[in-house]
Amino acid sequence: MKRIRYVEQEIARRYPEGKMRCPTHLSVGQEAVAAAVGVALSRNDMAVSGHRAHAHYLGKGGSLTGMIAEIYGKATGCSSGKGGSMHLIDESVGFMGSTAIVGGTVPVGVGLGYGMKVKRTNQVSCVFHGDAVVETGAFYESVNFSALKKLPVLFVCENNLYSVYSPLAVRQPDGRSIASMVAGMGVHVDTGDGNDVVAVYAKVREAITAIRAGDGPRFLEFSTYRWLEHCGSSYDNHIGYRSEAEFLEWKSREPIARYESLLLASGELSAGDINQMDADIANEVELAFEFAEESPMPMAEAAFSDLYFESPQLDATLRGMGG
Repeated sequence: MKRIRYVEQEIARRYPEGKMRCPTHLSVGQEAVAAAVGVALSRNDMAVSGHRAHAHYLGKGGSLTGMIAEIYGKATGCSSGKGGSMHLIDESVGFMGSTAIVGGTVPVGVGLGYGMKVKRTNQVSCVFHGDAVVETGAFYESVNFSALKKLPVLFVCENNLYSVYSPLAVRQPDGRSIASMVAGMGVHVDTGDGNDVVAVYAKVREAITAIRAGDGPRFLEFSTYRWLEHCGSSYDNHIGYRSEAEFLEWKSREPIARYESLLLASGELSAGDINQMDADIANEVELAFEFAEESPMPMAEAAFSDLYFESPQLDATLRGMGG
């Protein structure tokens, strides 16, 4: 959790320099879910995410240097500098991609789960998504198919109350429970406090155990809250879609200080241990940004690689246009 927060706060601090030329969606304040799920999943399990994916990528073990270089648009980035902040991938640790399209990776994660079931690999496919994703058609189709085929899919919904600037009240009917709605589609569900990392981990472990036993998909909804603006590096409480009082109330429940206090009280960690952890993380993050700054930009020819199909005629046309 501390590593994820430090990385994202450093992205926010450096973003105004203008060297990260892509939109960034930060999850400062929401670290518990990504960290707990990442620990609970095995390296061979797979995960996909949406536009707010940094924490999920790092939680699953994705390369920090590759992620920062990608945000800088460098050739050494995890997507070769072609995708930016919202398009991360590290197949070596089972992070199979993120996308800017709301709900776009939900059917991808279900497809991965279908392959796992057919091949009988005993893997789990984890689909990270937000509360707005449940308003897309792809979500309903994917959940229905997962339930029908009893696929090894773990849906993890981080409900941070807002879709950009729109609260749940203007997007969904009064009294609706997202988890209950999904339960009505034949999927086992559970809910929890997304700022309590111990509770999140316990619920995720229980769900993964059931999935591996062949009991079909699981849906977990965790309540959480992002501190920064929907897209960008600043605070935006002043624009009126949420109040400062609401923000401060959620901030008082933030997951890192909460767990740190627990570990200190139990004697599992000392203040010295935490200071050393902070220093190690700061050094690692500094080196990652240095790597990104020093890495080369992609060559122009890279625009013609990693295509779905190769067309000499198209290549000739684009090159003739200076593309």
